[in-house]
Amino acid sequence: MNEEISVAEVRIIEPDGKQIGVVKTAKALEMAEGYNLDLVEVAPNASPPVCRIMDYGKYKYQLSKKEKISKKKQHVIHVKEIRLRPTIDSHDIATKMRQSRKFLEEGNHVRIRILFRGRQIIHPELGQAVLDRVQQELTDIAVMEKEVLSEDKSIVATFIRK
Repeated sequence: MNEEISVAEVRIIEPDGKQIGVVKTAKALEMAEGYNLDLVEVAPNASPPVCRIMDYGKYKYQLSKKEKISKKKQHVIHVKEIRLRPTIDSHDIATKMRQSRKFLEEGNHVRIRILFRGRQIIHPELGQAVLDRVQQELTDIAVMEKEVLSEDKSIVATFIRK
């Protein structure tokens, strides 16, 4: 920008977008001062480098505004976790599945964790039965993201919306 440009000649673009051509850097700086604007190097790898006469402060401000708008439009996906036990009652599963559906409809992922306590860990088929029931309940709205994981004293499955 301005005096930091170290090459001898540059290709100039005026503020209105019109190309002037290749001129000496000192002449380009004088032209920028004549417009009361900055000389900004926009393509330093070109031969000769391309410089534009513009208001650099305004340009930086517009870039930051665009960045804020793009961040505002982003949708962050959260992973919501629902914990179940292998001895859970059918009514309780129905309640947890309503909550899971709500999370999935909002666009979030749902992690179902079947927790085993004490000696329940020697009966993993009970936890697998609960997980199969959960998968059956959510089959119309979600699919299992990856294989079922066995961690410490729990079985974990992640569901994402179809």
